[in-house]
Amino acid sequence: MLHFTPAKILFICAVGLMTIFFCLPNVLPANIVKAGPSWWRPMQLGLDLRGGSYLLLEVDTSAVVKEQLADLEETIRNGMRDQKISTRGLRAADSAVTVTLVNASDRAAARTEILKISTGMELENLAEDRIKVTIPEKLQRERQLAAVSQSLEIVRRRIDEFGTSEPSIQLQGRERIIVELPGVDNPERIKNLIGQTAKLNFHLVEPGAIGTDPRDLPPGTLLLPGTGEAANQSYVVRRRVEVAGERLVDAQPSFQNGMPVVSFRFDTAGGRRFGQVTTNNVGNRLAIVLDNKVISAPNIQGPIVGGSGIITGNFSVESAKDLSLLLRAGALPAPLLVIEERTVGAGLGADSIQKGASAAILGGALVIIFMVIAYHTFGLFAVVGQIFHMGTLFATLSVMGGTLTLPGIAGCVLSLGMAVDANVLIYERMREELASGKSLLNSITSGFSHAYATIIDSNLTNLISAVLLFLLGAGPVRGFAVTLSVGILTSIFSAVMVTRLQVWLWYRNGKRKELPI
Repeated sequence: MLHFTPAKILFICAVGLMTIFFCLPNVLPANIVKAGPSWWRPMQLGLDLRGGSYLLLEVDTSAVVKEQLADLEETIRNGMRDQKISTRGLRAADSAVTVTLVNASDRAAARTEILKISTGMELENLAEDRIKVTIPEKLQRERQLAAVSQSLEIVRRRIDEFGTSEPSIQLQGRERIIVELPGVDNPERIKNLIGQTAKLNFHLVEPGAIGTDPRDLPPGTLLLPGTGEAANQSYVVRRRVEVAGERLVDAQPSFQNGMPVVSFRFDTAGGRRFGQVTTNNVGNRLAIVLDNKVISAPNIQGPIVGGSGIITGNFSVESAKDLSLLLRAGALPAPLLVIEERTVGAGLGADSIQKGASAAILGGALVIIFMVIAYHTFGLFAVVGQIFHMGTLFATLSVMGGTLTLPGIAGCVLSLGMAVDANVLIYERMREELASGKSLLNSITSGFSHAYATIIDSNLTNLISAVLLFLLGAGPVRGFAVTLSVGILTSIFSAVMVTRLQVWLWYRNGKRKELPI
């Protein structure tokens, strides 16, 4: 029967009041909205509406393989040294490390040691005194996928630390990352923050080694250029990382003797290791290496056991802040290459808003005209339901902190048409029931009850498509999918509940004998 309990009417009214409340931030002045609670905020405009910057980045996975190979080479070198197995050389090339032994009789012991310290590697005897250690393709792919996933998370942390409002950061394909920054018209500084690897490590400087040619370096060392206060100088450092930057738990800009510096703090394990290194190497130099460049290489005057220290390097206040941000966010596992960069002007965004709004208004007006002409009074009920539907749609997007894009506006218009379609199904079913000889009350009741299953079926299939678009799509496609999905859910509520309430009020407030459609 066509009947509404007081509780159901109260529920619909409560939803209406909440809709108005959460839609208000989208029309009120910004100063009033800012004075409200943090969760009471308007929808954000996307890059295509607000203007801003767009970056397409690619993770250099080939560098990941090279680093994996370098790690394997250094692991094998340290293992051979620990077991006192003499080698004539270790050569890394083509995803493999070739080990040449001084004594061929050490081959069995060398193989045993390599298998112990290099789990999962493939070994091949090239000669009696040569062993080839290959990184399997499966391990390479796993390392590359992990690097892409880690890069995505680190880029997100860096952007969040920078304070950009409502950024969009998502994966495209297997190796690319899309970064959209609404409201940012000069992305150069952010691009530098994103693209800098920020890999900080601590290496010991090789005592007495002075090198300018990498071919003349002692085994197990690197020739690194200096930067900052260490500029115009090269350093021969040991390849082994004494303390890795991953052990940092905090980094903050500060001042020492009036100059900007970066103070850092290790976790428990890192602080213990840092204390051991400084205790065992008093008088030697410790190189602070950032992205394969030596920031500074001070002498170790005494043990540093507090787990904290400072980095100097002729920083400006801004560069000290940026380095602190990078170190807190973490180091990228691989370099990021900027594939595409573009800036969307605010004028283009305003033009997009105007055209999108015009299309939405025109589409809504045509729908209203059609419904009123085709269904008269019930058509007006449907129009009121659609206004309720659009209000709940925008309120839901505001609560979710959603970002409205031009494809999102298209999704709103499409959901409006689908919501009207639900009313058309209900009204046409009423006509059929009335034509079959049923009373007006039974026709109205049957129209809602029998059309309900059809509405659910049609909207469920559309909702499945929208969810798949969101899961598999990227960028504008996902914005379209979000508004369409929310619109489908709110349209069902408006068609089944709001329109039905209006029809019930219309029927009970007079002796109705004809269906006004």
